[in-house]
Amino acid sequence: MSMTDDSPKKLSLVVFSGSFEKVHYALVMASAALASNRAVTLFFTMEASRTVLAPSGWRHLRPDMQGATATSLDLTYAQRGIGTFEELLSACVALGGKFMVCEMGLRALGLEHEKRRDDLAIEVGGVVTFLNDARQSGEMLFI
Repeated sequence: MSMTDDSPKKLSLVVFSGSFEKVHYALVMASAALASNRAVTLFFTMEASRTVLAPSGWRHLRPDMQGATATSLDLTYAQRGIGTFEELLSACVALGGKFMVCEMGLRALGLEHEKRRDDLAIEVGGVVTFLNDARQSGEMLFI
């Protein structure tokens, strides 16, 4: 699939949900957009901010499926041939995705002093920083 000149050149994702499945799917969308030659910024806020905490803060995301854990869902996905959380994060890094975390979201949860992942170049900023990063010709999704 080739992009025409009027196709959006940037995807900006506000990742708000603390649901493992929703954050996982945000990474699926981001990696697919990056692989399709679009620029992508992932802006993690509120419960989704745990995604960027060290060493694997995503394991503390809550699953929507009752009785499951983020780790058990990730293992199930891997067994079914679906990219794992770490694989998707690595793909986003390798393909040049931009990672931002909301300073207000971190403060709201008392996580502002928590260690962040070293393998992600994470920019800490606010909504204005995120909006300035988004392009007028791009798409913005709230997850």
